[in-house]
Amino acid sequence: MSAVAAHDGMHKVVVVGAGPAGLATAIGLAARGVPTALVTGPDRGADHRTTALLEGSVRILEDFGVWADLAPKAAPLRDMRIADATRRLVRAPEVTFRSSEIGLEAFGYNIENDSLRNGLLAQALEQPNLHIARTALERIAFGPDALVLHLADGAPLKARLVAGADGRNSTVRAAAGIKMRTHAYPQVAFTATVQHTRPHEDTSTEFHTETGPFTLVPLPGDRSSIVCVVSEREAVRLLGLDDQALAREMEARASSVLGRFEIEGGRGAFPLAAETAETIIGDRIALLSEAAHIMPPIGAQGLNLGLRDAGALVDVVSHAVASGRDPGSAEVLSRYAAARERDISGRMRAVDLLNRSLLSDLVPIQSMRGFGLYLLDRIGPLRRTLMRLGVGDRAA
Repeated sequence: MSAVAAHDGMHKVVVVGAGPAGLATAIGLAARGVPTALVTGPDRGADHRTTALLEGSVRILEDFGVWADLAPKAAPLRDMRIADATRRLVRAPEVTFRSSEIGLEAFGYNIENDSLRNGLLAQALEQPNLHIARTALERIAFGPDALVLHLADGAPLKARLVAGADGRNSTVRAAAGIKMRTHAYPQVAFTATVQHTRPHEDTSTEFHTETGPFTLVPLPGDRSSIVCVVSEREAVRLLGLDDQALAREMEARASSVLGRFEIEGGRGAFPLAAETAETIIGDRIALLSEAAHIMPPIGAQGLNLGLRDAGALVDVVSHAVASGRDPGSAEVLSRYAAARERDISGRMRAVDLLNRSLLSDLVPIQSMRGFGLYLLDRIGPLRRTLMRLGVGDRAA
């Protein structure tokens, strides 16, 4: 690591990465008067996936002042239904979770990723305390009091703290020498968007199958996003189907609950893995979202976990700056790590346990999963506690 070169213009924080979590972090800091820069990274292609922003994430985006502009592009998730579509000896009962039972209008809102990212970027451009560098990070020079970020284009940036939100192949994480613990699953998430002939009535439906969940998540109008977790071989087959054949296949997997399907453009397939950084902090570095943790798209926890990272980092950093403290100090970074450790580890374990229970052919494990859903269906306080945990009210 080289010494910091002299450079005019110190930023309190430089955020690297212009995905939703990085954009939200930069906006949140700038809105609180923290001098911030955002390094967007390379231009991104179209992303046809969607994200279910759970109620805890919506509160964070409201607090950052950005949700009002995003809300019209999103569909509410008022109810969530789980149905056992396995053909195993022990099957779980169907359970429906209603947001009204815990006093919410909706568990969250489903929004297309491009609408979310472009909406956040538009609001970032309006922030007076935010300098945006539309270029890529090449390397970081470490010094005792600050870091210097050398960019592919333009002058370097100097900062007390660097927030790495630059994804699973994070340059920031690599510069800090932080390694990832990785577990690959024998599954692929196939994604698509469909139009359908029956209204979804703001209900998300998750069918549990032997290869993983098949989930229908509402979008505005008579449209839904699909996440279908299958084997790699099956994902390749689905990618090769024409639109009409794929529509009929997805209808059958959905038991025709939304009528006939018509496929929109932009299907995709993404290998499943669970990855966790050995630590989410380094020397004047904080990691968040996929630079810190990656989980399977089960239970809508991935980006929501990243937005809670953003909320926690903005909170500790803005308080430090307001009180005249160094936002990149070990004390401030330790506060961030302590605020996030339990939530990250708890939800990573919960998603892993659910996924493994679906893949297991062992009757005792099937019985435990079925009995757990039975208890949730029958015991109101237990069901309401789980619902509150699911939307991010407190750490799991």
